[in-house]
Amino acid sequence: MESLSDMLKQMPKSSWMQRAEEQAKQVLEDPLILKLRGQYPQLDDHTLKINMNRLYQYAREHKNCLNCPGLERCPNDMQGHYTMLNVEDNGGRTYIHEEKTACRKFTAKQSQDAIRSRIRTFHIDEQALSREHTYADILRADMERAKAVDFLNDYVMRTTEEGLQKKGLYLQGSFGTGKTFLMCYMLYQLAKKGFTGAIVYMPDFAEDLKGMFGEPQKLKETIELLKETDLLVFDDIGAENLNPWLRDHVLGAILNYRMNRKPTFFTSNYDLDALEKHFSFTNKDGDEEYKGQRIMDRVRPYVEVVTVDGYNKRGA
Repeated sequence: MESLSDMLKQMPKSSWMQRAEEQAKQVLEDPLILKLRGQYPQLDDHTLKINMNRLYQYAREHKNCLNCPGLERCPNDMQGHYTMLNVEDNGGRTYIHEEKTACRKFTAKQSQDAIRSRIRTFHIDEQALSREHTYADILRADMERAKAVDFLNDYVMRTTEEGLQKKGLYLQGSFGTGKTFLMCYMLYQLAKKGFTGAIVYMPDFAEDLKGMFGEPQKLKETIELLKETDLLVFDDIGAENLNPWLRDHVLGAILNYRMNRKPTFFTSNYDLDALEKHFSFTNKDGDEEYKGQRIMDRVRPYVEVVTVDGYNKRGA
């Protein structure tokens, strides 16, 4: 933002003084400055004159904020901040100090960024995490899933009060009933309380993992992140193209590490029995019932099953 002194210096010398006097008069008659003088009667003409640039900026930024064009287009010197003036008496003299104060939009964005930084996503539409939804919002969206929403909200409250739970949740239901959305809601609510989380869309993530064969360090870091995060969601599990390595050395390793340590969550179109059948067969090795049972031993005892009813919201 151009300062008052810079603006005046650009004018021809002949009109500089006249324009400076007019501008100073406008600043001193600004309601905000009149209010400041009323609060601090000790502000004399000399003090105001030597702080004219501060007064101008204070009044101008206040007007900018009253007509805020949005945080991204903030015209103030420091985006998302406005100038505040403090008056201090020291040694028989009066001083005006300025400080930059964050506006509500900037503070809200900082808070949102801090929350989002605690949640890692893998192939999930981040719009589901882009704004906060209230309990009432998600309940009104589809009353048929009220029971599931109540269960999820109770889980969030329990975790907030007691800390990480021993069990996660297994959200099962038809296509498009909002299972992923509900998991994002849970992650967001608990991220506000300081918990970290990750949500993984399994069909695409399974393909990504194949590409990490040539990047062992990246593969290791990814698996470690999923092991250590407070809250881990495997979204649409059962829809991935299963292979023995993914089942035994990735999912098996992660679930084995997390059980009795940190809760793991799942969304699926399958119930637990159908998921076991899915894990019992791979295109490479065919039917391996015991391996399906083995991995389900790391799922069944560590989840509470929640059925999500409702209508298909995709494309609605």
